[in-house]
Amino acid sequence: MKEKIHPTYLRTEATCACGSKFETGSTRKDLRVEVCSQCHPFYTGSRSRLVDVGGRIDRFKKKYGLQ
Repeated sequence: MKEKIHPTYLRTEATCACGSKFETGSTRKDLRVEVCSQCHPFYTGSRSRLVDVGGRIDRFKKKYGLQ
């Protein structure tokens, strides 16, 4: 392996949009994520909350006449 070409691997703290923080490894000093295991519906079991960005579901239903 060549020397001095690999980035430095750091222990860093990732911050989620929900406010939760957790420690992980990365080549970046500061990480911000949108979802984590504290707020993602798969992990929390609250699948009733559906994230609809920009009305994508409504456009799909309208396009294929499902409404």
